[in-house]
Amino acid sequence: MEITAQDVAKLRKMTGAGMMDCKKALVEANGDFEKAQDIIREKGKMVAAKRADRATSEGAVIAKVSEDHKHGVLVCLGCETDFVAATPDFKKLAEEVAEAAFKASAKDVEALKSCKIGEYTVEEAISQQVGKSGEKHVLACCYDLDAPYVSVYNHMNGKVSAIVAFNKEVPEEMGHEVAMQVTAMNPVSISRNDCPKDVIDREMEVYRQEVKNEGKPEAMAERIAQGKLNKFFKERTLEDQEFVRNEKMSVKDYMKSIDPEAKVVAFNRYNLNDD
Repeated sequence: MEITAQDVAKLRKMTGAGMMDCKKALVEANGDFEKAQDIIREKGKMVAAKRADRATSEGAVIAKVSEDHKHGVLVCLGCETDFVAATPDFKKLAEEVAEAAFKASAKDVEALKSCKIGEYTVEEAISQQVGKSGEKHVLACCYDLDAPYVSVYNHMNGKVSAIVAFNKEVPEEMGHEVAMQVTAMNPVSISRNDCPKDVIDREMEVYRQEVKNEGKPEAMAERIAQGKLNKFFKERTLEDQEFVRNEKMSVKDYMKSIDPEAKVVAFNRYNLNDD
């Protein structure tokens, strides 16, 4: 069966794959477009399998929020190189993945994989892009927050974003500032009271060993370690952190100055460079 240029263009429009990949798939499928699409998808899976051990430190991190600020999502589509991350096709796919997560309120990566982008699932759409680019792609994260008010912040480099949920409606500027704080300062928890026990235990173990290595009296070790932990809380818990816009006040003080009743109830952050 003769494969025409029109056939190749049609399959390319359907899949987004390269011209040669489309022609080879149509030849292999004897002109059957459905089989050709399956071949292209399988090619993406084969590429992904071959490159499974490759690092995906490039890509796109995107946070989206609804117009009423009651629903937000944060997703990351990773790839291997900044060259691929900068291509229009990758950027378009990343936006489509984020929109699919947003529309479906996907709670995690597994749920997102089965969401739809047109006639394909997210997983199938990514597989097609893998076959086209020849690079491993990965859904690195998917977070979803619903609250009385949700704010998001996307850093200009496209590699780090955050979503923050509040207990009540807050001024847009305040929501933006706190989301930017989370993006920039990477807190481990909202406050020292909800800091994970394993994080505290690990920090205390490190501090006790530091004190021991410094040769300080054992009777002083616990007190010194506790002092170091208090410093950790100030640097790494959101409410206690110095506010990035004004280091003379904490984030908690900043929020109280705007609305004494406002509190952060949840947040998520993702940074490609943390991997």
